[in-house]
Amino acid sequence: MEPLITLIVVTVAILLAGAAGVKRLRAWPVALRGGVAAMFVLTGTVHFVWMRENLIAMVPPSLPYPGFIVTLTGVLELAGAVGVLWRPTVTWAAGGLSLLLICMFPANVYYAVSGLTTRLDDQLIPRTLMQVVFLSACLAVMIYDLRGRTARRNPHQQK
Repeated sequence: MEPLITLIVVTVAILLAGAAGVKRLRAWPVALRGGVAAMFVLTGTVHFVWMRENLIAMVPPSLPYPGFIVTLTGVLELAGAVGVLWRPTVTWAAGGLSLLLICMFPANVYYAVSGLTTRLDDQLIPRTLMQVVFLSACLAVMIYDLRGRTARRNPHQQK
């Protein structure tokens, strides 16, 4: 639930800063990029501190080297967070984070159905809905950036 709260709070805070007069923060894609980045900084960080053992336990037993997988996905999440904030890499970072969310979904399913948790927000339906929100946010950032790049490359083309 914390990643969802982070995504929403940071996105809304950036939108409010834009509404208060910070011109660079007025566009919703900028706010969403900030929210996505904050969320992945949070989730990437817990791959190394606080919840590392829980995340290792989430890796389905059929996959080898769960500690390495958790480390790798944590590094990828942190790199993606930086990437969505740096203009030249927005599309690639958001696309990579989207693929990462899809690849990690089986671990979320395993965790939800394995009995490793009793928290309501860790059950299959809430976890799946949150993953859909996270994936949608990443895809929205990627698609908006792709459209902007296309428009900048073809300024005379009619839409």
